[in-house]
Amino acid sequence: MNIYVGNLAYSVTEDELQTLFAAHGSVSSVSLIKDKYTNQSKGFGFVEMDKQAEAEEAIKQLNGHSVGGRNITVNIARPRGERPKSRPRW
Repeated sequence: MNIYVGNLAYSVTEDELQTLFAAHGSVSSVSLIKDKYTNQSKGFGFVEMDKQAEAEEAIKQLNGHSVGGRNITVNIARPRGERPKSRPRW
């Protein structure tokens, strides 16, 4: 199950998220979203957990939890919608 994690401090690392969520079950992947130019965290990321029950428990336990001095938002990740095709820029 894919989990959205928001309101992260820019200093939080993927390893810290891995450790935080691993306390609630098996984590298959962690990805922080970063600015493509500066490589700085955008303050949110995604955690993929193997079992739905563990993911639901992690969401319940960690939503509002303080990490890096900020209360994080944790919920089920929504799939990206279809992106509208942009017009060519001439």
